[in-house]
Amino acid sequence: MVSSGQAPREVTLDDITELCARRGFFFQTGKIYGGLAGFYDYGPLGVELMKNVLDDWWWYFVERREDMYGISGSIITHPKVWEASGHVDSFIDFIVTCQKCGAEYRADHLLEDRGIKITQYTPEELKNLIRVNNIRCPACGGELSDPKAFNLMFSSTLGPKKDVPFTVYLRPETAQLIFVNFKNIVFSMGATLPFGVAQYGKAFRNEISPRNFLFRLREFIQMEIEYFVNPKKLNECPYFDEVKNVEISLLSAEDQERGVEQARRVRIEDAVETGLIGSKWHAYWVAESLRWLWRIGLSPEKLRVREHVKTELAHYAKQTFDIEYYFPYMGWKEIEGISNRSDYDLQRHQEFSGEPLHIIDSGEKIVPYVIEPSFGLERIILAILTEAFTVEKNRIYLSLKPRIAPYKVAIFPLVKRDGLDRLAREIYNEIREHIRAYYDDDGSIGKRYAKADEIGVPFCVTVDGQSLQDSTVTVRYRDTRQQVRVHREDLLDFLLKEIRSN
Repeated sequence: MVSSGQAPREVTLDDITELCARRGFFFQTGKIYGGLAGFYDYGPLGVELMKNVLDDWWWYFVERREDMYGISGSIITHPKVWEASGHVDSFIDFIVTCQKCGAEYRADHLLEDRGIKITQYTPEELKNLIRVNNIRCPACGGELSDPKAFNLMFSSTLGPKKDVPFTVYLRPETAQLIFVNFKNIVFSMGATLPFGVAQYGKAFRNEISPRNFLFRLREFIQMEIEYFVNPKKLNECPYFDEVKNVEISLLSAEDQERGVEQARRVRIEDAVETGLIGSKWHAYWVAESLRWLWRIGLSPEKLRVREHVKTELAHYAKQTFDIEYYFPYMGWKEIEGISNRSDYDLQRHQEFSGEPLHIIDSGEKIVPYVIEPSFGLERIILAILTEAFTVEKNRIYLSLKPRIAPYKVAIFPLVKRDGLDRLAREIYNEIREHIRAYYDDDGSIGKRYAKADEIGVPFCVTVDGQSLQDSTVTVRYRDTRQQVRVHREDLLDFLLKEIRSN
């Protein structure tokens, strides 16, 4: 974002990566040894931002609802889980190798980077497009091999018996841990349809070509919900009236197949009535997901809902929508997927395990359908940082929502003498019991404000000479730089109110 007070300049990925490294949001893992592609460590500010986004997601989708349960599944589980889910056979991308220098690339990325549209993600189609368009190795210009399937799961061995290794996998998604625990959740919690199960945690995918900083990683955090519904009641959503008037930008599969690239504005209710979204429950979760993304600071005009066309629809899905964010340096990219997974997963696990995975609803044995909102945390954080990055004359600041900002408030003495530092410390010790805050007395007040702005602190509290006389302090707003005087006794309530209302 760029202030209207200066000529527009689009935020670049270099802007984001430089700020994140310099201010302690993210570091490339093992950088002192040269780093490792597709892996990043959360720094001191990054981990605060991560925690705040996760906490808000958990509150919004789990804690405030009566129809949601939470779990935290194991990163390594029984390998039969991944056979049943289809990951062992089908979780693949296609890789091409340079015949000259040996460099390896993901075939569809080479084509997409050149604006070449792919209609079918098959080795034959990719091979043909590479040949017709004379795609060569980006590194040396060498000829590329035919595309070959590459499974994206990381594998390992379990236990010490090297003569008969037991192959296991790092989970490529968190969803399956919910499905295999379906029966346990129904039994232990007395769950009745409709209900959902949420979890967040690490997932691992051996990406052929990780890139674009946080966007395509090999280790990342997913936040997923599996919402179980009687397939005969997909249009019986008691919460639908809450979202029916929500307007979304929707790019349907039909429009894409006709060559239309501009999303249409449509109300959620109209999208269901015209068949653009297949059911009320699916539409509800599209709208509810958008409402949370708006809540944490992403602009409605930079979000769109794009339906998967038939050639990209996953084998388990009846209908899938991606919520995409417009990154000025990448274009429209997915940050969340919302699928109607039908009863595919539960039926497969029932078949492979021999365990019945049904539930009684309206007197019938039901294997429920699943609506799955699946968020990628790092992608959402990248969108948040992109949205918040603001240039105003010679000032750079992160216009983060207070609820997710790493620090909510900074406490400064105007100068480090005359008792101002002692009073500022007292106030800091009072505030930090209730609000994430930091104290800084190093350098000029202008430089301290600039640092606080750059890391997204929404409020700065300054203790000055007047504070010693009347116990008031200056509260400065990050975005507007407006300053108000607040009495020390009222400061905590004032800050809490401002944080909650923004």
